[in-house]
Amino acid sequence: MPKQKTHSGAKKRFKITGSGKVMKQGAGMRHNLEKKSSKLTRRLNGEVVLAPSDAKVIKRLLGK
Repeated sequence: MPKQKTHSGAKKRFKITGSGKVMKQGAGMRHNLEKKSSKLTRRLNGEVVLAPSDAKVIKRLLGK
């Protein structure tokens, strides 16, 4: 059987840590940043651990 291809949209948005958790960037950091407070942009800029139920689906898309 051929290999399973990695979902190219998922590989740009998520990364898997060494312990197996799935990380993503906070939503809302793409545009309209002038209107958002510095406090908010700093909070959104960090990476967030995905919920276990969502992580299961993402890991399947990434082939892990």
